[in-house]
Amino acid sequence: MATLTLLLGGARSGKSRFAQELARAQSDKVVYIATSQPLDAEMKQRVEKHRNERPAQWITLELPHSVAQGYRESGLKPAVVLLDCLTLLVSNVLLAVCPTEDIDADIALSAVNSELEALLEVISNDTAHWIIVSNEVGLGLVPPYPLGRVYRDALGIANQRLAAVADEVYLLVAGIPLPLHPYRYQLKGKPDGIGG
Repeated sequence: MATLTLLLGGARSGKSRFAQELARAQSDKVVYIATSQPLDAEMKQRVEKHRNERPAQWITLELPHSVAQGYRESGLKPAVVLLDCLTLLVSNVLLAVCPTEDIDADIALSAVNSELEALLEVISNDTAHWIIVSNEVGLGLVPPYPLGRVYRDALGIANQRLAAVADEVYLLVAGIPLPLHPYRYQLKGKPDGIGG
């Protein structure tokens, strides 16, 4: 059975660096799942920088969504899987089902829930140590537009669900990993995207 480490934090908090250090310390047999879509010049530069920072022997799967399916179809059996990051995965799923500002929160949250269910199923049936990086976006202002609010809620729910089953959870602040004690619980009912 797989183990799961969840790394949370704000932008530029050191999550990716710490995730790579954890993965490197465990094995050379690492699959890196990249969820970013380099749609502009700046993102292309960031992706290239991240790619150059990873060990050459790591295998990269570029999966902006349908991560569980893509990982299963790869047939790979690594010691460690590093998914960087859930933040972009949730964004990609939302934008796939709601490509315009006309957002249906129920459809959007259902799509994110389906992606997460499939991911959790793959993790539970795998033997690798999974390390998942995600942003904590619920500490700031309420987004002024509907898609932003649905995104914040969907990512918050996804983070809670992963933390509930994780073996380890860290909050990264200014590059410092703060271990959090995983509180074991199960979310009851269908996620509604309301509150935290």
